[in-house]
Amino acid sequence: MIQRHQRIVFWCLIACIVGMGILLAVERQRGRDRIQALGDATPLDAPTAMTEAVTMDLANDTDGAITANSRQIALPREANSRARALIDHLIAEYALPGSPHPLPSGSAVAEVFLLPLPAMGHAVDTSAAANSSGGFKATVPVASADPNALQPKEPGGELAVIDLRSTFVNQHPSGVEVESLTLLSILGTLHANLPQIEQVRFLVDGQARETLAGHADLLRTYPVRDTVSNPNGGQLNP
Repeated sequence: MIQRHQRIVFWCLIACIVGMGILLAVERQRGRDRIQALGDATPLDAPTAMTEAVTMDLANDTDGAITANSRQIALPREANSRARALIDHLIAEYALPGSPHPLPSGSAVAEVFLLPLPAMGHAVDTSAAANSSGGFKATVPVASADPNALQPKEPGGELAVIDLRSTFVNQHPSGVEVESLTLLSILGTLHANLPQIEQVRFLVDGQARETLAGHADLLRTYPVRDTVSNPNGGQLNP
């Protein structure tokens, strides 16, 4: 005859075994999710062994100012990866506790493409018929000789196409000034560290998007400039 206290101990052991099995299954799934999340991120090139001084143009929501701040950062050698790393380091600063321009944490940039200017653009072919899915008209290439085509200020000037992640854009705070400050901060940081970049276009997950979070225009081409000395504060002008 099994005594009562022995039965209690037996069923407690069974409950512990079942509980441990459930816990192991949950932790295993969490591990898989973390691995998958890492796999979704495009890896950066290996940085240089030594850190280097870079200038971060950091925004402040309180007064709408942007100030230049020096940082020691290890960056990749390749220009596209350097631009991407600079922007991700910039956004990482804004995700720190107590940031004067708080933004969501996580990688903000999927990729940066650097294209030599003058760049080939596209114009709408008004004579083309609407397609069957939504009335979009065909586009035709715009020759670089076009007076409205993107032109460099100096020989060797480049256009940076910055492909932002939707996970970052969808969580970005909405507002004219806060959105403008984010873009100005990116433009100023690129200007300070990669002077060959003269103009910037933005995409979101590889697609054109009208605004950053409802206000700042993402369909236009922005000139890269010194935003610290910009007299208009947090306003984006041509």
